[in-house]
Amino acid sequence: MLNDNSIYRFYYVWWKNIDKTIFLLVLLLFSLGLFFSLVSTSLVASDKLDTNNYFFFFKHFIYICLGITILIFFSSISEKNLFKLSIILFFISVFFLFLVPIFGAEVKGSKRWLNLFFLPRFQPIEIVKPFSIIFLATILSSEKNFDIYYKYLISFIVIVPISFLLIMQPDIGQTLLIFLSWLTLIFISGISLIFFLTFFIVSIVSLFIMVFFFPKFEYIKSRIISFFNPSSGTHNFQSEKAVDAITSGGFFGKGIGEGTLKNRVPEAHTDYIVSVISEEFGVVVIILLLLIFLSLIYSVFKKIYFEESEKIKLVLAGSITLIISQALIHLGVNIRLFPTTGMTLPFLSYGGSSIIGVSILSGIILNLTKRKIK
Repeated sequence: MLNDNSIYRFYYVWWKNIDKTIFLLVLLLFSLGLFFSLVSTSLVASDKLDTNNYFFFFKHFIYICLGITILIFFSSISEKNLFKLSIILFFISVFFLFLVPIFGAEVKGSKRWLNLFFLPRFQPIEIVKPFSIIFLATILSSEKNFDIYYKYLISFIVIVPISFLLIMQPDIGQTLLIFLSWLTLIFISGISLIFFLTFFIVSIVSLFIMVFFFPKFEYIKSRIISFFNPSSGTHNFQSEKAVDAITSGGFFGKGIGEGTLKNRVPEAHTDYIVSVISEEFGVVVIILLLLIFLSLIYSVFKKIYFEESEKIKLVLAGSITLIISQALIHLGVNIRLFPTTGMTLPFLSYGGSSIIGVSILSGIILNLTKRKIK
């Protein structure tokens, strides 16, 4: 049994060896997310829920505390235990994903959540994503004498049932993220460019056929059509309001509490947090947020450059790709470059599943970038 002195020493060694730049950037993003949660949800809680003005803020604070605890846990265990535990948790999280079509809660036509007693509206895919990166990297970096294309096939077979379950929810945004992460991993592993481009084109064509010719995805089809032709439907209301909010905020914003988007668009504190921030604090703050994300990305890629292990390179590249892609999609939706997807902004958007998922990713990154003890 560990005494207080041994626990202190354990975490002293942990603090000494982790990449403090990455850790502090993650804490900064979480802190900013908590602050923006306060200013973007207090009126929503009081006006719409008739409850404490800080209802969402306290929930967000609890999620972040839980997330940081998870981050510290995953970053402090040994590299060997991290990989073993991640494989186990991958299968457990996929099992929860399988439960969604059976026991899932339906919201606005989509069934993506499970109502767990300790985490209402839990979204299993947020937990699947980080562990799928490790599982796929383990397959692709296997030292067994398998042909590399056989490894690609096995890794593809792994993501097919996950993608199928996401499509059935339906959640095309998360499906694209899973495929993009897989394509990044196989690209980095040295796949033939012709094979890569062929598969990419086939995937895009298949997605197009699925969305435009299967009745289940009619609402996605309507969103895409109305995105390119605003006069053809009503799905652009949220996007238009988000762009208006960014425009009205200008360079320096209207001021704290002066924004109106959070009261006009449902779930603005999750799907449109960038627009909420821009309206009240200005584009200058969005630029600063992007610089923080770029600093995080640079810090991770700098570690990848000096890393010798192929497996660790793949995991780090896949993890940071997930964060980059999700942030870019969220930003693109807010400035109406992409149709509405319901994608959260990592670290900053309100939502327990999203915070826990990005905390696991951050813990994995911190674990694999910390200084090796020789």
